[in-house]
Amino acid sequence: MGALRGGKVTTQLLFALGTLLSWTGWIAAVRALYLGLQLVLGAPGSDRTKTARGLMLSAGLAAAAFLVALALPMETKQATDGWRLPLVWFVMPFTAWAVVASAGMTILRAVQGWLALNAEQRLEKLKASGIWAAVGVVFLVLYKRDPDVKIEVLTGGVTISPIVVAALALLAVATLVAMVLAGRAVRSRGYAKAVAIHAALLIGSIFFGMPFAWLVITSFKEDRDMASPNGIVWIPKVQEEVEYLDKKDPLYEGRFQDRTVQATVLEKLPDGRTRFDIIKPAAMRGLTFEAPLSQFKEVPKLIPIVSGKIDGTTIKGKVVEEMDDGHRRVEVMEPASLKGRTHVFEPAEVEPVRNVGLRTRNYTDALEFLPPETNMGLVYLKNTLILVVLGVAGTLLSSSIVAYAFSRMRFPGRNVLFTILLSTMMLPGAVTMLPQFLIFRSLGWIDTLYPLWVPAFFASAFNVFLLRQFFMQIPMELEDASKIDGASYLKTFWSVMLPQIKPALAVIAIWTFMGAWNNFMGPLIYINSPENMPIAYAVQLFQGDRGGEPGLMMAFATMSMLPVLLLFFFAQKYFIEGVTLSGMGGR
Repeated sequence: MGALRGGKVTTQLLFALGTLLSWTGWIAAVRALYLGLQLVLGAPGSDRTKTARGLMLSAGLAAAAFLVALALPMETKQATDGWRLPLVWFVMPFTAWAVVASAGMTILRAVQGWLALNAEQRLEKLKASGIWAAVGVVFLVLYKRDPDVKIEVLTGGVTISPIVVAALALLAVATLVAMVLAGRAVRSRGYAKAVAIHAALLIGSIFFGMPFAWLVITSFKEDRDMASPNGIVWIPKVQEEVEYLDKKDPLYEGRFQDRTVQATVLEKLPDGRTRFDIIKPAAMRGLTFEAPLSQFKEVPKLIPIVSGKIDGTTIKGKVVEEMDDGHRRVEVMEPASLKGRTHVFEPAEVEPVRNVGLRTRNYTDALEFLPPETNMGLVYLKNTLILVVLGVAGTLLSSSIVAYAFSRMRFPGRNVLFTILLSTMMLPGAVTMLPQFLIFRSLGWIDTLYPLWVPAFFASAFNVFLLRQFFMQIPMELEDASKIDGASYLKTFWSVMLPQIKPALAVIAIWTFMGAWNNFMGPLIYINSPENMPIAYAVQLFQGDRGGEPGLMMAFATMSMLPVLLLFFFAQKYFIEGVTLSGMGGR
């Protein structure tokens, strides 16, 4: 990387030119291969002479581009462990990019004018070329006014091993052959394009789905798999464990504060009671309490299985004691000749026995880290469901009633009121945040759920606008028929009009559900106590508390998003309709 100064100008510009020629050569080579396959396999409906001419032109362009690129003194062009694909990028201000874009558009419009079929089109394209040239000059002047701004060039490359190069080449050839063969049959015309489109969509879905796949896989990993010198661990492994009744330091299970806990004995008191130290659940770890030992039962511990060597013999055993100095006492399980024997190992002398599997314990451990008053996260779920149900019901009811009134009822000032309603959409949320807080504080609603769902019963401008557009598309004859039958406004609204706009109501319900489920700012402002927190706020607090344990964090995040995923899979039709309807202005 370096600024375009002095002697570096020529070297970096030559590298950029060589990179451009290399990519141009590869694109031309792929096109030549595609045209060659069309000639060899025979594509129906194509002009062989024109195809052969295009093949020669593409092959010539590829050869010329490669020859010039190889002749240029490009740095980092060679690679010892494979083939190096050059890359380059210009780091420059907006004004410089605008100059480049304007120059490109100027040339494009000039070429279009030169190739125009008549004088009128030629004059139009040349005018456009002149306008773009003027724009480029303006931005060039703005760029020159700041002498401190320099253009930097980032140069480098991606090293690809010969095996990967061969695999990519075979994949490209197979894809092009499939496209040509698909276009041969008359019935399959257009299939080649469809195959290419679906392949691109499949690759895109895999690419954009990888973060979600990483989230789910990480939620089942052990801590040792979170970072690896070999990259991301996609196939998790779990430590093999076995149950063990520890007579030296037994584990007891019982009830404390209406929760099942597991604890170890700290000391036995003179009055016959026992002082316990809680191990599980994790949220209560470290707490001590006194209780009669008879109220608790001894349960086995889960201890890891490791492998090591004793006198040159590889053994497999369970760690029966973790010593204070770091040594580990292991009881041999295999081979049978040494079974039952114990041996003390240093930490570096044993390796954990791990098998491919999922660490499902991350999910239970994540729930156990939650505060006891949240009842393993069920309180978060209850609060979120309250907000979602009341928010969706209030939004649909209030927005549809107001939209119906603005679309069907005639009253003085209707258009003025509707304009004022729409103008509220221009107010940023930060402007109304403090007044809303002061109102809710005066009502005594701080640290309650009321500020999060009561506003839903006061219609929002966008939802009213969307539903009003739908109501206006319904023929007046339906409403007139209901009036003849003696139906009131409310009866007509409920029985005649609402069933006609079910798609729009479903879309608004989904949007509201997503907003209520993922609402973080509202709880952050109004909620203080854990028993009133929704899931979105709880995820942020959990991240701050257990952010150093990615497995637990990803497990909790996965559980928090499962309902939203289920909603998407069962309501894909309405999600698509939401995009379509919002893009067509209400229809």
